[in-house]
Amino acid sequence: MAKKLFPDAASALDGLLKNDILIASGGFGLCGLPERLLDAVRDSGVTGLTFVSNNAGIDNEGIGKLLRTKQVKKMISSYVGENKEFERQYLAGELEVEFCPQGTLAERMRAGGAGIPGFYTKTGVGTLVAEGKEVKEFGGDEYILERGIFADLALVKAWKADESGNLVFRKTARNFNLPAATCGKVCVVEVEEVVPVGSLDPDCIHLPGVYVQRMIIGAPYDKKIEFRTVREREAA
Repeated sequence: MAKKLFPDAASALDGLLKNDILIASGGFGLCGLPERLLDAVRDSGVTGLTFVSNNAGIDNEGIGKLLRTKQVKKMISSYVGENKEFERQYLAGELEVEFCPQGTLAERMRAGGAGIPGFYTKTGVGTLVAEGKEVKEFGGDEYILERGIFADLALVKAWKADESGNLVFRKTARNFNLPAATCGKVCVVEVEEVVPVGSLDPDCIHLPGVYVQRMIIGAPYDKKIEFRTVREREAA
């Protein structure tokens, strides 16, 4: 078995990064972001990237860091709020954006990972989402054709892994990480802990190691919060 654990993000991405590739990135808001790997992509200097991700992080966090350095030419996302630089580049015509309903985006990644080139869905029928897409009728209802996503590279954040790459995600940080991992030709994962093979309960594995080619340990992490909402303390 080839050794999957690399000493750092730069070495784990060695030979994988090129200009103009399609990258699928896990995460939802700031939860479950492959922070170390995204930093390494930024530091590599590659440009013309297309990112598939639920959102583009926030200003200077997550993919937002690569937007600030003008390394991203297109985003395929379902939500783009909380990112002023994203908004500025899009309105200035500097960034191409393909909006995709959240469930459809997850299914497009999952379909790509399963080798499915396309599927029909009701979501978006009769809206801007359906423009330019094939429409087909099933049982008297219209459905639009959505295409599976086949990424050149998948960047993923998991909680634990064993040495063979079997992954466990922690709670909601599983989010888009799992479908993103499956749709990449090569999947690189950052984890908080690596344990010996056999240490993880087989029934608790969320993603089998067959999908994982390279790993790094990215810990320790700071718990980042997009919005901190606090209640005013009542007077004593």
